[in-house]
Amino acid sequence: MINWLKTGILMAGIMALFGAVGSIIGGREGMMLALGFGLISNFFAYWFSDKLVLRMYRAREVDETSAPQFYRMVQELAQRAQLPMPRVYLIDEDAPNAFATGRNPQNAAVAATTGILRILDARELRGVMAHELSHVKHRDILISTISATLAGAISALANFAMFFGGRDSEGRSNPVASIAVAILAPIAAMLIQMAISRAREFEADRRGAEISGDPRALASALEKIDHYARGIPLETAERHPETAQMMIMNPLSGGGLRGMFSTHPDTAERIRRLLAMPAGAAARV
Repeated sequence: MINWLKTGILMAGIMALFGAVGSIIGGREGMMLALGFGLISNFFAYWFSDKLVLRMYRAREVDETSAPQFYRMVQELAQRAQLPMPRVYLIDEDAPNAFATGRNPQNAAVAATTGILRILDARELRGVMAHELSHVKHRDILISTISATLAGAISALANFAMFFGGRDSEGRSNPVASIAVAILAPIAAMLIQMAISRAREFEADRRGAEISGDPRALASALEKIDHYARGIPLETAERHPETAQMMIMNPLSGGGLRGMFSTHPDTAERIRRLLAMPAGAAARV
């Protein structure tokens, strides 16, 4: 129920942004067109955002034949979490990262980069995938995929305002408003994502550690991922920064607005909380 409320708040906030940007671009008519575009985007995001994100990352689906150890690990963890078996994907990128997507547990997918499989041992990788399955179990993936898709749509609409100009209340051209929209609308969309994303990651760490029964493994994995991710860019995330909040670790380089508006909590704090959990934390499913 709480996650549905969060999703509703997220959609309402993004819709308000669509209306505000549309109003600046074209007054009342622009606002109505933008709200219509927002409704269509919401519908599209709910049903198709998972496929869009997987296509962005050129993820390839694997099974028990093509990636036996990884697939069986996810299968065992899904059983422990009492979840349907999700689709399993690999992404051919050196940067270590992973994410879950899909509108519900029955239509879920988990994806990991080939880089994360190289740097983590089996125990650490198991902790990471338990974290992702926690997102699936508690329907966080609906929130993250919708927010990623709609944040991208807001950015596109803001760019439209930049190139085609804004209008003031009397319908006159207002280039200052256009520039303001182009800068502020994506930041506002990012702030909406942040409001939900950081707390969600702490919860997924805790619940994932309970699924795997090994909080120290996830803590060790986060430390390694954080270290390697600083030097190896996730190229697709650089091109599509709205998808960064879906990952287990922020794949974007810090500094500037990206560092200030990070959708992920501090890694050291995440590790501290995991190490404070009982070493044999049992799955509560």
